Amino acid sequence: MMESAWGSVSSGSASASSGSGAVASGAFVAMLAVAAGAFGAHALKGRLSPDDLAIFETAARYQMYHALALIVTGLVPRCRGTACGRAAFWSFVAGIVLFSGSLYALVLSGERRWGAVTPLGGAAFMLGWLLLGISAIRRCRASDVRLPPRAARRADAHPAEPRP
Repeated sequence: MMESAWGSVSSGSASASSGSGAVASGAFVAMLAVAAGAFGAHALKGRLSPDDLAIFETAARYQMYHALALIVTGLVPRCRGTACGRAAFWSFVAGIVLFSGSLYALVLSGERRWGAVTPLGGAAFMLGWLLLGISAIRRCRASDVRLPPRAARRADAHPAEPRP
């Protein structure tokens, strides 16, 4: 197993909730959100009622927001590799599937019962944000931040010119 700047990597691959896996997963989900938004704006515009089009746009928007949240779970050093960070990642994934997925299904199938699933996705989103916050607080306290002495910071900011 090799440790990289993005988390643990084994045999050149990473789990979905590791740093690089979370970033890659989030990027892929964001790409799908852009595709869904374009599909709604162009292919569905004349075929759906304004209310259904607004629901579809809400699904794509929340999918994008939480694709970015997936990326955050991979980029925030204090969240990578922690139980709370992994749980936040999977809560966001569940929220995307349940919230956005149920809204897409509701609009595309016309079956209004899918609306009963949407609040479960919203709850998963809220849980993900809570876990992300807990992960950041528990792993990064003020006492964990160690700044170099003021003189050393000043010297690092303005290194001396090399002498000939």
